[in-house]
Amino acid sequence: MLATAGARTAGRVQGLHVLAIQDTSDVRVASNGSGIVIHPTIAVEASSGALLGLVHAELLSRPGGGKPRASGRAFTAKQSSRWVRGATQAAQLKDQGAATVTVIADREADFYEDFALRPDGVEVLIRVAQDRNLADGTKLLESLEGLPEAGRMIVTLPAVPGRRARDATVALRSRSVEICQPVGRNRPRTERERLPASVSLTLVEAREIDPPAGQPPAHWRLLTTHRVDDVEDVRRIVEYYRRRWTIEQLFRTLKTKGFDVEALRIAEGPFEKLVVASLIAAVTVMQLVGDRDGSIGRPATDALEPEDQPVLEAVSDSLEGKTDRQKNPHPKGSLAFASWVFARLGGWTGYYGKPGPIVILNGMTQFHAIK
Repeated sequence: MLATAGARTAGRVQGLHVLAIQDTSDVRVASNGSGIVIHPTIAVEASSGALLGLVHAELLSRPGGGKPRASGRAFTAKQSSRWVRGATQAAQLKDQGAATVTVIADREADFYEDFALRPDGVEVLIRVAQDRNLADGTKLLESLEGLPEAGRMIVTLPAVPGRRARDATVALRSRSVEICQPVGRNRPRTERERLPASVSLTLVEAREIDPPAGQPPAHWRLLTTHRVDDVEDVRRIVEYYRRRWTIEQLFRTLKTKGFDVEALRIAEGPFEKLVVASLIAAVTVMQLVGDRDGSIGRPATDALEPEDQPVLEAVSDSLEGKTDRQKNPHPKGSLAFASWVFARLGGWTGYYGKPGPIVILNGMTQFHAIK
């Protein structure tokens, strides 16, 4: 299933700058902390934000109890190596014609190996979690002190628990840094010798100015292999990182706002297969939601088979009413045309609000029953 989904995604990347966004989420957790997590990598078009599809995914088992000691274990034996494997899978998109591939991850992926072992021709953009030693003898976060603003930009912060959605003005700063290989016993000597002594990167900071009373400021510190020459480059890097929210929405669709895989009570083995199938279907739902208004202009074949088009058109005709608001306004063959059909089948009237993942999922189920 994963190989088929990845191959279809690879067929959509020709000439595009692809953001390969990866993250990890629990799908089954026991009372002792043991469980199963899923780690997908998705392809998002950099300029439009269109979800192109699933690149790769891993299911990992986590034992209960405390975190296993990392000292002396090979990096490939650690679960943290999944981030490098995700980047390696994403690198194959270059071979399929992608103009640029940028691997994006949150703070959990801030490992030296993610920068030092990045595949050839692939850029990396990771949110900072470690205050690293620099080659000039200073510390990473210290290097931002006293750095003048390069400019400002307005970003929209999505709603999260404890915070309403808002527009935030952020001050931008950037500088070149050279991070050193960490010193310690967490890596076998042969691995330390294989890694470079340092890696040259760009550090980008975006910090909110005057947040609402009682709210902490939005604050992103990002390390990237991208070249940054001016404030427009800084803004571009921040915008790339903000696309990471797409994978958070995918997890919501896979779990609480759609397929509810955490509630499944079936044995391991069938459970993993059903989670992967649900992940692939959740990507399809997110593609339909993402282009529901037709602003991106992706084709329906991103999410559906070519032979589905006659059925879509027949169902669309049966759902249309007499008024303009009751007619499908999108071009036949477009993803937005399919999204309108699924939304109407899922219970959306066409008059109020915008159809979300649950409505689209319900409509997709109805469509396949009709088909």
